[in-house]
Amino acid sequence: MRFFIVASLLSLCPSLFAESVGPWDLDALKKNVPAMKWVRQDQPIHSLTYAGEKYQGHDTDVFAFYASPITIGEAKAGTKFPGVVLIHGGGGTAFADWVHLWAKRGYAAIAMDLNGSRPPDPEFDPKTGMAIGNGHRGERTRLPNGGPPHGHVEKFDCILTPDTSDDWPFHAAASVMRAHSLLRSFPEVDAEHTAVTGISWGGYTTCLVASLDDRFKAAVPVYGCGFLHEGESVQKPSIDKLDAEHRALWVKEYDPGSLLPRCRVPILFVNGTNDVHYVLDSYMKSYNAVPGEKNIRIQVKMPHGHPPGWAPQEIGIFIDSKCRGGKPLPTPGTPVMKGDQVEVTCESATGLKKAELNYTTDTGLRSKREWKTVAAKFSTKSLVSGELIRQTSRVFAPKPPANANTWFITITDDRDAMVSTTAKVVK
Repeated sequence: MRFFIVASLLSLCPSLFAESVGPWDLDALKKNVPAMKWVRQDQPIHSLTYAGEKYQGHDTDVFAFYASPITIGEAKAGTKFPGVVLIHGGGGTAFADWVHLWAKRGYAAIAMDLNGSRPPDPEFDPKTGMAIGNGHRGERTRLPNGGPPHGHVEKFDCILTPDTSDDWPFHAAASVMRAHSLLRSFPEVDAEHTAVTGISWGGYTTCLVASLDDRFKAAVPVYGCGFLHEGESVQKPSIDKLDAEHRALWVKEYDPGSLLPRCRVPILFVNGTNDVHYVLDSYMKSYNAVPGEKNIRIQVKMPHGHPPGWAPQEIGIFIDSKCRGGKPLPTPGTPVMKGDQVEVTCESATGLKKAELNYTTDTGLRSKREWKTVAAKFSTKSLVSGELIRQTSRVFAPKPPANANTWFITITDDRDAMVSTTAKVVK
């Protein structure tokens, strides 16, 4: 039943529901490994199904691709690897090529379909041996016991019924947590070093899961965020058409902005300045809602899509830093206005390459605004302790024009890895 019923029971006997949040039974999702069966294991990318939540009264199966350095022939059995869960966005599916990329990086990777379907079997480039993108090739097959499709009715209008089992957001987050439990159970997976990343609606789901499943060591939502009921979000009209009671209920249960305050998983937000689906002001509210460790990468006019969403190297660097002992991304502080310039400090384990001020003076739709970029300067002091090098840099950027309504500073290290300060959003 809906959250308000669970909340009433919780107030009477809190110990019974200590591991439940909204409609999710976290205790069961984190402790129970779902039943699974292999569909195909004769390729570098394996196929499987695992048990999902009940949908419209029946049991469900979730399709997934799985790969590791062992399955792709780059490691021997008995080796352990960190794990990563990959969440597709709207119009997407389980992507064999995405799983393959992470297996090549040294991870055991699982990517599930959140549409109650399965994509075509993987095909492989005869020259490179890499999986060819399967997400938009061939026909997807509806599973006999598939969960809800990822349509707007299932995402938003679902809140109008008293039962959560037809709610796509409930299924999506639960299916990811079930995949995480399954991944952690595999003998080649280092269960204490796992991460999650998702794109667009997968980024939305990453925000939910990072707020619900504290077993992850890192989370990277790309584009997706919360506060979808505000600003210029393309999802806002679907939320606004609900009556006031159900609109408030959807926001409370399924908008990540309501759950991110409980996020304790280190998180890297990745987005662009002009994203029409997840708008920058809502993105900054989502970032600010997280009380724990966080970083952000804002790219001027970052394109929206699955390959562009998994392309930034900063995603792998951030996850490596939490799961494999890799050098972390630079960590900028809060920009401070001083006279005719902006100053910001930055801690880093690598040298810095450049810094830039990015701003817009345009008004109107954020997705249509033009941006300007101006070079900044920096000075660096290094502290060497054994093999550890820690640098503190001071970045000096020109003060944005008086009519700049949104601005931020980007800092790029000598790996060409870029991070951002928080964006100052005036209007």
